[in-house]
Amino acid sequence: MTEVSQGERDHPASLVSHLDDFVRAVRQAGVPIGISDAIDAARAMVTIDLLDREQLRHGLAAVLLKRSSHRPAFDALFDLWWPTTITGVSGSDADAAGAEWGIPEPNHEAGDDPGLSGEDLTDAMRVQLAQLLLDGDDAALRRFATFAVGRLGQGGQTSGGQSFFSYRVLRALSPDTLVAGLLQGLLGGQERGGLAEQVARQTIRERLSAFRSHIETDVRRRAAEQRGKENVARTAVTPLADQVDFLRAQHKDLAELRRSVTPLARRLATRLAARRRHGQRGRLDFRRTVRASLATGGVPLVTAHRPSRVHKPELVVLCDVSASVAGFSHFTLLLTAALREQFSGVRAFAFVDSCDEVTRFFAPGSDVADAVQRIGREAKVVWFDGHSDYGHSLETFDEQWPTAVGPKTSLLILGDGRTNYRNPGLPTLAALLKRARHAYWLNPEPRRQWGSGDSAADDYSELIEMVECRNAEQLTDFIARL
Repeated sequence: MTEVSQGERDHPASLVSHLDDFVRAVRQAGVPIGISDAIDAARAMVTIDLLDREQLRHGLAAVLLKRSSHRPAFDALFDLWWPTTITGVSGSDADAAGAEWGIPEPNHEAGDDPGLSGEDLTDAMRVQLAQLLLDGDDAALRRFATFAVGRLGQGGQTSGGQSFFSYRVLRALSPDTLVAGLLQGLLGGQERGGLAEQVARQTIRERLSAFRSHIETDVRRRAAEQRGKENVARTAVTPLADQVDFLRAQHKDLAELRRSVTPLARRLATRLAARRRHGQRGRLDFRRTVRASLATGGVPLVTAHRPSRVHKPELVVLCDVSASVAGFSHFTLLLTAALREQFSGVRAFAFVDSCDEVTRFFAPGSDVADAVQRIGREAKVVWFDGHSDYGHSLETFDEQWPTAVGPKTSLLILGDGRTNYRNPGLPTLAALLKRARHAYWLNPEPRRQWGSGDSAADDYSELIEMVECRNAEQLTDFIARL
């Protein structure tokens, strides 16, 4: 049963207002929701059984979400706006709820702190948790998680009441230490090491993950009751993968970016190729046009053009792989590898304080993670001290590969433009831009930081179109503008 099951169900106006607040919160989390989507959600609630919380969750997700990657943010906010209310478990009745599983209450008369469990209480709860994990009853596991937070998750007092923490529950129960017993219980008398064990281990991982999720959901629910849903929503929702800054990306974020890079590279290749095809009929053929106009009294109703020269698309990518932009350089190399599959001719160059061609590391079918490691070991990107030197890197590139950039080439530079107060190499860059067909610079730093400290971004932006590209969302916008 949910909070909306009685009061708001009887008052449609308050239910619509509640839905509007929820849609607004999901939109603020970065999920694109249009007005028509919100109207569809309101219409869907007419046919959804509001007493069935999971039906409500899946129904709203079906009409509001367009991408599966948005589901975690949606679920976190749904649990705040439509929290589970379990009779006899939530709130001050948590102690009495232990009778469902035969768990003793804390000894208040002896002066025990109800927020801290003794060994007997912890052992009893661990036994019950193991049994619930074996049974696989998700509803019972959710009730137990709520009960466990009430018993074990209490922290210090705050101005709004008692605070709760998921790590206190997980530390006390240590569910990961139950794996051996759970594996034995699920396998029964079956032989170890076969397919049955693999299935059992996967089942255990899924149930443990569900239990942790229930714990975190209940902690957020209790925090929302004290501090308000809107305040908790600001910190409860993990930023979407396409909104994570490249410079702050963690390993799990890069894994998600890896899945989104290929379609972005395909769109970028399509856009750049379309710009090459613009004016594909070639120059006006004056002689043929005049001859054709004789048939219409000298009026050139039909113009003749020379055939355009067909050339293969060419792309040169210059990537800053210095330590200051480690997260961004990993992404740029992912993008480079994906672009190689879309362009017939892509040359990739990496630099720190010197430059080297790294195209050989991105052969079709090669592993990007392995390519990144090989660049660090084999590529000659360090010349002096391993600190960024854009001027020397540009000069090295121009001297050693003078024909890499030509009238058929699109030049793409990826870096923060921080030169460590060294020569920025503006004349060399200007000469490269004159030879290139198109040129763009993607900068992972916020625009407000351009030109601050050792950044030469403002100087570079006077020569080349520099675009703020801190995350995949901004890269998508840049591609759409091409």
